[in-house]
Amino acid sequence: MDFAHALRLASAPASNQIISLVGAGGKTTALFQLARQTPAAPSVIVTATTHFGVWQIPLADHHIIAKSVDDLLDFPEKGVILVTGEIENNRTEPVANAILNWLREKHKKQGIPLLIEADGSRQKPLKAPAEHEPPIPEFSEVAIVVAGLSAIGKPLTEEFVHRPEIFSRLTNLEIGQTITPNEVVAFLTHLEGGQKNIPPNARRIAFLNQADTPELQSIGGDMARELLNHFDSAIVGSLQQNSFRAIEHTAGIILAAGQATRYGSPKQLLEWKGRPFVRCVAETALQAGLWPVVVVTGFHSTEVESCLKDLPVEIIHNPEYMQGQSTSIKTGIAAMPQKVGSALFLLADQPQIPGDVIRALMETHTKELHPIIAPLVLEERRANPVLFDRVTFPELMQLTGDIGGRAIFSKYKVEYIPWHDDILLLDVDKPEDYQKLIAIENL
Repeated sequence: MDFAHALRLASAPASNQIISLVGAGGKTTALFQLARQTPAAPSVIVTATTHFGVWQIPLADHHIIAKSVDDLLDFPEKGVILVTGEIENNRTEPVANAILNWLREKHKKQGIPLLIEADGSRQKPLKAPAEHEPPIPEFSEVAIVVAGLSAIGKPLTEEFVHRPEIFSRLTNLEIGQTITPNEVVAFLTHLEGGQKNIPPNARRIAFLNQADTPELQSIGGDMARELLNHFDSAIVGSLQQNSFRAIEHTAGIILAAGQATRYGSPKQLLEWKGRPFVRCVAETALQAGLWPVVVVTGFHSTEVESCLKDLPVEIIHNPEYMQGQSTSIKTGIAAMPQKVGSALFLLADQPQIPGDVIRALMETHTKELHPIIAPLVLEERRANPVLFDRVTFPELMQLTGDIGGRAIFSKYKVEYIPWHDDILLLDVDKPEDYQKLIAIENL
């Protein structure tokens, strides 16, 4: 998965946004790599509200030194176009506000992606902003905050952190002490650190670069999940190795509205290991790290809700449940927060689904952001639960009648993960199925 795909910026209209990059640890490399991976327009504009080194100018196809808007009249039509102020002391000056506004208007009128470097870091893995920093334009639609993981395990000194005294004040780590993942997370989530000056409506992305070893990849993954409380997504990867993982919230949608016509009584309320089915499923979803967990109720909704009242789940009643499963799917999708990257559907009549398969589906999704991911049992049978990326949500919202998400399998490439436990295949549709489940419980 390339960088633009991990950021969900690989295609229009997402790629035609105004994107600002701040922080340290590979920011300029990320900026130009993203510019090269943006396919939606023949040209990409790159500029800065801070400085570029003159050695970075050749990363662009064209370089315009804009002292005034008159210098922009003969604007190239193709390639990566770098627009800067004048060159002084081997670095470019920031563009003036008039130039920046002109570039913004060109972006709006012609749909040209606009990428802005809005911070300087002096080639250090980490940087704490001074009072006047970072100069992020208020019209930025995406803010990418970059941090270099190579600083982890290093002392808090000027060698590894630009403005270490500010970093120390924000994280309570004394100068000279070892930087740990906890301090980096604390800094990135601080209002005067990684969150500083980001426009309120901008999409926030944390990019943990320099995950060049398996150990740093693992550390970065743990950090990324903590960062999701403050960012819309977190990317862990290596620009040097061109390898990335996208960590986003995966929601759990529990379909618990069915009438159980074949079974004859509400299956959601049957017991498994001393607890109602629906509670077992909800607890598994929570323990596996799904967020938010949404339970869609319908038939016997009062009793179902009473089984969940002390759990941190969102309960939504589907008044149209008698019209089929599609109505519950649409009810669940409609409740998804904007920052959710995917949703995993769980059935209330499958309390035996283990958390391990949920985590495996989530982990697979971080690697390529596949549209649909499902378990394949014994190399031949599709099973539940199934994960759907947010790109499929519009299609799911068009479902009608008593059909589920499998109706859109033909419209997307489905990624299957092998699973060797056929317990995933058991549905409690009839009393004899329940007896099979009880027999498994007693093993």
